[in-house]
Amino acid sequence: MGNAEPLVVGVDGGGTSTRCLVATLSGEIVARGRAGGANPRSARDPGGNLTRALGEALFQLGPGFQPSDVAGGVFGLAGASAAGRERALAMAASAWHAAALPGLPVVVPDILVAFAAATPGPSGSVMIAGTGAVAARVADRLIVRRCDGYGWLLGDEGSGVWIGREAVRSALAALDGRGPQTALTGRVLPALTGNRPDSGAALGWDRPGSGAAPAGDRPESGAALLGNPPGSGAASLTGEALAQAIVAAVYDGEPARLGTLSPLVESAAREGDRVAITILDDAARLLVRTLDTVSAGAGLPVVLAGSLLTRPTLVAERVREALTGRTVVVAEDGAAGAAALAVRVAAGSAGGLRAARDTETEAAHRRLLAAGAA
Repeated sequence: MGNAEPLVVGVDGGGTSTRCLVATLSGEIVARGRAGGANPRSARDPGGNLTRALGEALFQLGPGFQPSDVAGGVFGLAGASAAGRERALAMAASAWHAAALPGLPVVVPDILVAFAAATPGPSGSVMIAGTGAVAARVADRLIVRRCDGYGWLLGDEGSGVWIGREAVRSALAALDGRGPQTALTGRVLPALTGNRPDSGAALGWDRPGSGAAPAGDRPESGAALLGNPPGSGAASLTGEALAQAIVAAVYDGEPARLGTLSPLVESAAREGDRVAITILDDAARLLVRTLDTVSAGAGLPVVLAGSLLTRPTLVAERVREALTGRTVVVAEDGAAGAAALAVRVAAGSAGGLRAARDTETEAAHRRLLAAGAA
């Protein structure tokens, strides 16, 4: 590919998945890659997932590809704010060098690539709600104010993980008598364990270093805790045995896995389960509050990003109802936004991401957004 049009790399590293996109400077997408989450706060191997997503995309370019064909790249990473920037830079550099690419990529918070994935304009506000949740005001492609995004333990209110955690809490409350009955009670454990048999291996207790449950609380095997023989099936569990199995399954996995319970809550809510409906109502309310805190003012776009807000979910429906009258645009593909920013950097303008508009760069940006939405 040596004499072909130079390429750029765009990476969107979120809490659950990492997407990589390779494109030409004119905005044509030529390869894609995907791997697990890249947020150090919620993923077990964020650096390895960056390397895998980038490697998969570059492999698709075929034997004619040369690393020198790449003119630059932008990595948008969850957790790349001031506190986590050093680690984000190190992870991005490691993935870049593993692919033998020249130079180094530009690393920005995933907020900026989400914003760029919806509009080529320089200013507005953005709300991301997927595995995590964060909102920001963007001015001239710089984040000037942000709200939440503090991770699964301290914040991310209204996010997929938040919804999943509330589902687990509600199921446990129903089991021990603190809360109302809910359809979630019988659905949480199968979702967390993939409907696997309730043996110790299935719940992760037999894997070395799994850390499935707090020290002193874990029995010799899953069967011992559940009071059932291995393979008896999670559906047969009730009461205290079911509650403890749920607890063990939660502690066994990475925090981001709680986000996989969000569709389960969605399904229960659509069936009329009041507990599930309340969880989603609260999630939408919290997300709107977070967004309103950083509002960019009338006339500027409000970008919605992340699976909870870009897919046909009840949370998205409620949030959009609350935003009636505002200019709302949807970010379809964060990797396309990252690639669009990479085009701006590689174009050689002195201003980098803040460069003044030019016809070719704007056209490439719009082409990438259209391709990402296809």
